Amino acid sequence: MTVISKYLFYQIRYLSLRLSSTNLKKLSLHERLNVLRKMSPKHRESPIITKLDTPAFKSIFTDELNSFVSLFRKHNYEIRIAGGAVRDLLMGLSPKDLDFATTATPDDMKQMFELENIRMINAKGEKHGTITARINDKENFEVTTLRIDVVTDGRHAEVQYTTDWFLDANRRDLTINSMFLGLDGSVYDYFYGYEDLQKHRVAFVGDPSLRIQEDYLRILRYFRFYGRIAKTADGHEEITLEAIRKHASGLQNISGERIWMELKKILEGNFACELLMTIIECGIPSHIGLPQVLNIEELKRVWKTCKNHKLHAITLLSTLLRSQEDVAALNSRLKLSAFERDLASFIIEHREPKISANPLIPLLPYKQVVVKSKAKLSHTIEWVTETLNFWFNFERAWHSRR
Repeated sequence: MTVISKYLFYQIRYLSLRLSSTNLKKLSLHERLNVLRKMSPKHRESPIITKLDTPAFKSIFTDELNSFVSLFRKHNYEIRIAGGAVRDLLMGLSPKDLDFATTATPDDMKQMFELENIRMINAKGEKHGTITARINDKENFEVTTLRIDVVTDGRHAEVQYTTDWFLDANRRDLTINSMFLGLDGSVYDYFYGYEDLQKHRVAFVGDPSLRIQEDYLRILRYFRFYGRIAKTADGHEEITLEAIRKHASGLQNISGERIWMELKKILEGNFACELLMTIIECGIPSHIGLPQVLNIEELKRVWKTCKNHKLHAITLLSTLLRSQEDVAALNSRLKLSAFERDLASFIIEHREPKISANPLIPLLPYKQVVVKSKAKLSHTIEWVTETLNFWFNFERAWHSRR
């Protein structure tokens, strides 16, 4: 078989499997690795692009981290920092959390930690290839074995462990999340995530449609990271939006808790209103618990008034709702907290301006709402403040007058 015919063979077989059921299980191990390598997106053959020596990078090296890393070196396993921490460090930020990837399997790590008398916690992560070690009873480190996706159904993946860093990077969602960082400062970037970060570009690794079909929650993850990375509200690439529109219905099979976790971060981040409008334009609302007829004018009006004031995520989302039935349907889908559910309900009931009979006490109607409320006082005051912000920034006035 010639090189060209081999390429075409793998291309046809790969696409037929990925597009039909995103299933590589029918292939042998050797075939899987060949297919994934040959059909991977444009990438670097030499992935080390720079070496970090910044204060933020140096600050992560606690005694506990040094002890943790030394265990892997002692037992001849590779370990690198993965995902968001790499992105943050390249942006000059100190990461909140450090996630690690390794060539050691979960069994390898368990054996190593037991041998070294290291305490392991969070046993539930083991089935996903993740082990959490607690060092010196002071600091926890979560480390996950490199893997490839064998079968995906849009929600979960059946994985196979690997020692190939490239193949693990190839399964990740966005280029800016596909980088690794060696403990010597070497940045490993196969899919040009560093360049995308510099350009404030948010793009999937390879074909957006394929990436989204592997896990439909990646639709909302895209918007979340867009809010964090992009410099303008309208810099989306059409190929990405087209893929999102095409596969928006896949979100109906994702749990409400996972959807709300992502959506809440979108609504609390940059370009919240603009991103919500793009989400609406992509046909997503009906799949995440929002009504068919949305109160878009109310959303735009409230955003114009409040965009420089930090609102609860549910407050901004509630602008799209028209009735208590809409609130109930949204709560049923997203599994809101009791506070969020009650805040949404309160906003729908009280969002129309209340005119005081005494012009000298403009907030009197709202004080009466607080007095009559059977809910927790602090919650009611917060609900009233959020509702007042629908019209003006009354927070300072409210707290100064009550």
